[in-house]
Amino acid sequence: MFKASLLITFTVFLSSVFGQKIAYNLKMSRPQSHYYEVEMIVSGLNQKTFDIKMPVWAPGSYLVREFSKNVNLVKAFDDKGKELKVVKKEKNKWTVSKGDSKKVIINYEVYAFELSVRTSFLDLTHGYISGTGVFMYVDECKNLPGTLEIHPYKDFKIISTAMPISLIEKSKGDCSYYEFANYDQLVDCPIEIGNQEVFDFKAAGVTHTVAMYGVGNYDVSTLKKDMARICETATSVFGENPNKHYTFIVHNVIDGQGGLEHMNSTTLSVNRWTYQGGSYIDFLSLVAHEYFHLWNVKRIRPVELGPFDYEKENYTSLLWVMEGFTTYYDELLLLRAGYYTPEQYMPKLLSSLNYVEGGVGTRIQPVAHASFDAWIKAYRPNENSSNTTMTYYSRGALLGACFDAMIIEKFGGEKCLDHFMQELYSKYYKKLNRGFTELEFQETLEAFLEKDLDQFFNDYVYGTKVPDYNEIFTNIGVNVQYTATVKPSFGVSVGSEGNKVVVRGVRSGSAAEDSGISVNDEIIGCNGYRVNQSSFEGMINSALEGQVLDVLISRDELLLEIKVKITNYERPSYKFIPIDALKTNYLKNYWLRSKF
Repeated sequence: MFKASLLITFTVFLSSVFGQKIAYNLKMSRPQSHYYEVEMIVSGLNQKTFDIKMPVWAPGSYLVREFSKNVNLVKAFDDKGKELKVVKKEKNKWTVSKGDSKKVIINYEVYAFELSVRTSFLDLTHGYISGTGVFMYVDECKNLPGTLEIHPYKDFKIISTAMPISLIEKSKGDCSYYEFANYDQLVDCPIEIGNQEVFDFKAAGVTHTVAMYGVGNYDVSTLKKDMARICETATSVFGENPNKHYTFIVHNVIDGQGGLEHMNSTTLSVNRWTYQGGSYIDFLSLVAHEYFHLWNVKRIRPVELGPFDYEKENYTSLLWVMEGFTTYYDELLLLRAGYYTPEQYMPKLLSSLNYVEGGVGTRIQPVAHASFDAWIKAYRPNENSSNTTMTYYSRGALLGACFDAMIIEKFGGEKCLDHFMQELYSKYYKKLNRGFTELEFQETLEAFLEKDLDQFFNDYVYGTKVPDYNEIFTNIGVNVQYTATVKPSFGVSVGSEGNKVVVRGVRSGSAAEDSGISVNDEIIGCNGYRVNQSSFEGMINSALEGQVLDVLISRDELLLEIKVKITNYERPSYKFIPIDALKTNYLKNYWLRSKF
């Protein structure tokens, strides 16, 4: 607390000495136009000209989204209202000629009509702000504290955000005042503005606020209980919660899109009818995933992920740890919180193993490369992605399970992956207050396990070999048996477009690929029969090795006859067989955390 006070005092001192200040005013006078009106006030810059910039991406979502495409004409004025010269120099950069003016007022509009967890939205029902798509910045002011003044549309009565309310300016009338320590904090606090339902619950000594936009079949009392249990369980992994307050913004829509993490908040986008029946557990899993991120990625992080460069891609090969380990824990937390039994949890882990090792792309793309190439591959999939890529979420989760098993075996059931995560949190976040490099991550894990992991990383992180799962999991009481069989395979997936049967995917090296079948081909007939999706799938699934199918397709409205000779394919698969009862207790001790 003393160090934090000194830092704030020193920052304010620097700001006052050099006279540099930054403030934003946000208005939304006509929500039906989908435009936010932004006023950015910059004071105290000594140079005659300066640049203002709009980020190109949103941290946590690794894709260049070109937010400047939504910005209309940018104007600037001095403190007397005289218009200043503004010249656009790059796709996301404008140069302002301020002359001797000590204060510059910049006005621009942002079109916001894409409701997702990483983009902004505004209409007559509500407004949502993902900061990097709305607020520009000045390099010289990025580390300065500032204020945000929000003027909601007249029919919007509630503002939900994790951004601190200003202690200097008091909210009054039709506006509310907030303050931020720097630009990173400003854009790391999403804002929901409207008439959302808001409720609070307490968990791990922290007040949690939930803002629910949109109708849904949720029950507030149930959500309070279940979300609190998940937050408590996640906190138990690290032994402490770094927040005093945490905010959930939940968008209840038809097309749920997942979540996006922030330091002390998250935005979740879910189907509005997800809160009843079997799909409710998926919502709880999403809560667990995004909440776990407040440690793993927002505080435990690669050096590349903060402070951020908002103008270009921030590459890291460690997303398999950030997202993969978090994916491993989101299901594990539900087990520990009592939403799964061990008998229900183990098939989920097995399903993850079969998904990863059954994918063609997992033998092509190492998980470290999948992490690094998220910007150009994971967020830009195409019809061939399944043949060349593997998600760092699932493969990273599987590696997390392997490391968990190795730690449990090493320490005879007295330690698990939790303790290694605590080591990362303590060393790099609390003591060094920085991220780690790839080498530092590996060296920290090696020191923890007292084991050289060069070969493991070369084979399974930077390479595409299949781990010996039986050797890894046998040590903790689970036998992993390879169960794949060789079967005849055509090698395509198809879907329907109206009455048309259309090829959606072609497996690399398959009979379909060898014969020339391509994605987007329309399948009209097979062996002299006109087909629909059901009949075609029945025919190819019952075909025998060596059998030749005469397939009639339409490609760009040209009719082609293609002969496909069926070949065999072995899709890797596994099953779990519990063994040694004592070692199985290791799993119960750590996957259930019954010891602690």
